[in-house]
Amino acid sequence: MRIGLPTHSERFGSNLFYSVQKVYELDAGPELDPEFSSPFHVVRQIPHAALHQIEQDMAIVIPVKNEKLRLLEGVLSGIPNACLPIVISNSQREPTDRFQMESLLLNNFCHSAKKKYLLFHQRDPVLASLFADNYQEILDETGLIRNGKAEGMIAATALAHALGKKYIGFIDSDNYFPGSVLEYVRLYATGFAQAQTDHTMVRIQWQSKPKIVDNELYFARLGRVTRITNQYLNQLLSLHSGFETDLLLTGNAGEHAMSMDLALKLSFASGFAVETNHFISLLEYFGGVLPSPFPDVMKQGVEVFQMQSRNPHFHDFSKGDDHLNEMIEASLAVIYHSQLCPKVLKKQIQEELKRLKILRAGQEPQAPRQYKPLLNLDVNKWRKTLDWSRYGNYQGL
Repeated sequence: MRIGLPTHSERFGSNLFYSVQKVYELDAGPELDPEFSSPFHVVRQIPHAALHQIEQDMAIVIPVKNEKLRLLEGVLSGIPNACLPIVISNSQREPTDRFQMESLLLNNFCHSAKKKYLLFHQRDPVLASLFADNYQEILDETGLIRNGKAEGMIAATALAHALGKKYIGFIDSDNYFPGSVLEYVRLYATGFAQAQTDHTMVRIQWQSKPKIVDNELYFARLGRVTRITNQYLNQLLSLHSGFETDLLLTGNAGEHAMSMDLALKLSFASGFAVETNHFISLLEYFGGVLPSPFPDVMKQGVEVFQMQSRNPHFHDFSKGDDHLNEMIEASLAVIYHSQLCPKVLKKQIQEELKRLKILRAGQEPQAPRQYKPLLNLDVNKWRKTLDWSRYGNYQGL
């Protein structure tokens, strides 16, 4: 990968947010060109070997819920062979067992590709039992893991941690372009290769998001949810720093990755609030405004890389305006209910949700369920007791 250096950055406490980096070449060549070691060069080269080494230590989580099987196969085909895909499915089991279809697809595809994988159903009682001792908040009244994208991501993060993975990335399963999936993972690895700290996050800004307008393809730069979320995240930073900024452009990026050291120290929020909540968790834990539960991280610092893909992001458009409104409310609710959110910003968020007819006058967005960091979750017993071979072709440690 040959990628431009960030042109500027924003500091918020111990968090260092970099401006969006531009991809110059998807393939940087096998060896490091000495020219790129110059401190005056504006492009950084990350050779194949460095990316491959990181990918070997990376799990890629694919949350699935009743997606088209061909889309899932396409996403799998884009994940580098060195990575471990962890598919966490909450697809229906009745009347048609879509989860069984997904299982057959993964087994056949990964057997042909000689690719290791893991597949768990989110409502599997065995998976739920692993959280029963010291993370019961993720379980519902039936004793199973709650429904929701965030809950699946939490379970997959814990599984990757149990397997000793150093990095974890997330990719949505409704992506039509396998080439973009490959690029996302390479960008994750590129971010980690540049990091100067063990606590790192990489977030993807899509090059474009194609839409059909008047029977023609229109390459929009930002989706509606992204544009609104970015606006209020930047306002939150601006109100605390006293200087206006528009640096944050990946507020609710479903495609993002973290070093495991950081992933275990961030809180999660339920549903569609999960991506924006990772930003808010960074600001609350490491922003220096509130007392931090992780003083060692405050000393070392956190780096957040934002990278713009070359591939467009083309996904399933069939979910409608209600789905988009649900995402907007969830994302803004995380900001609204944060301890860092000033009254003036709360009022602006209420007005925004009123303007979009998501809430009525005077209503507040519903606070998402919050989940504590996974740092203290005991995964040692998982390594010993879980029969990994039941959940794919990965034998565990």
